[in-house]
Amino acid sequence: MKRILFVFGTRPEAIKLAPLIKTFGAHISFVVKVCVTAQHREMLDQALGFFDIVPDYDLNLMQANQTLLQITARALESLEPVINDAKPDLIFVQGDTTTVLVGALASYYKNIKVAHIEAGLRSFDKYSPFPEEMNRLLISRLADFHFTPTQGALENLLEEGIKTNVYNVGNTVIDALQLGLSIIQKDENTYSTFFKNIDFSKKIILVTCHRRESFGKPFQDICKALLRIATENEDVELVYPVHLNPNIQDIAKKLLVHPRIKLISPLDYPYFIWLMNKSYLVLTDSGGIQEEAPSLGKPVLVLRNVTERTEGIAAGTAKLVGTDPEIIFSETWTLLKNANEYARMSKATNPYGDGTSTDKILGILMDDIFRGE
Repeated sequence: MKRILFVFGTRPEAIKLAPLIKTFGAHISFVVKVCVTAQHREMLDQALGFFDIVPDYDLNLMQANQTLLQITARALESLEPVINDAKPDLIFVQGDTTTVLVGALASYYKNIKVAHIEAGLRSFDKYSPFPEEMNRLLISRLADFHFTPTQGALENLLEEGIKTNVYNVGNTVIDALQLGLSIIQKDENTYSTFFKNIDFSKKIILVTCHRRESFGKPFQDICKALLRIATENEDVELVYPVHLNPNIQDIAKKLLVHPRIKLISPLDYPYFIWLMNKSYLVLTDSGGIQEEAPSLGKPVLVLRNVTERTEGIAAGTAKLVGTDPEIIFSETWTLLKNANEYARMSKATNPYGDGTSTDKILGILMDDIFRGE
């Protein structure tokens, strides 16, 4: 039997790794261990609870106002005894957070193979998103298996000279979405009751915005656009689960005062995907939502100037609108008023996969790890 260690620290990582943890954990050929750094404590725990994942190692590294240097140093030092105890043959990391970079680096220092899920994403701007873009580049140099979400991501790696063990498998976020929906559909009343203060007779616009590069004036401009959308469209209601970061919380509460803008607390993953499924369209600066929403037929307007999810833009499932309030309003207005344009985006084929990524990864690793045994 081969020993597998999953290392992650945030809710998005937990969500995208959950199908893999479940699948590998149920397989007779593997002993699976899970280590969380808890880079984001509360939101991580929400995802762990929903998918019924109990970590074998919890480093609990989150501290108030922690800097990138501090979390990087603490995580790297804390992972060594975990790796020594787990004795893995392979370590899984997912995405581009500080935890992922540290997990890959610690694995390399310990001469253990690394499988990188969601490899090959590139914005080609090392400061946007920050620090994720440089994390991605560094992780790709450390990893032994590269599982890309799209053909474009695979080609990025090939152009960088990374040509061994590179596989386009789609994104496991779609696997997780399907798994999550199958769970929440068994308890529909719980979710409808939870959102009883939202008027679902209106067109629901789901909003998420939290990235560092939006802090300050860019976020203020986004808020101006949201306020105008609500003011000039009586048939819509904006629902915004506001990130806990005070750079977002304080401004949102000050500027987004309108009866048809509902500022709510950050949502557990199941409540979020339930609400997304009930929404008309999505305004977001999140990377994962650009992948998830199209699987539900929801057009996505991306509140960023640069996105590494370029395949969604090319496929027509998403549109890059930046943070200019006039452009955000105009593009939202078009989707609210132009049925043909809405249909074009909502019915476009999602380029990020069909929910079979986990099975593909399992098959590839089974062939490689057990070859010759």
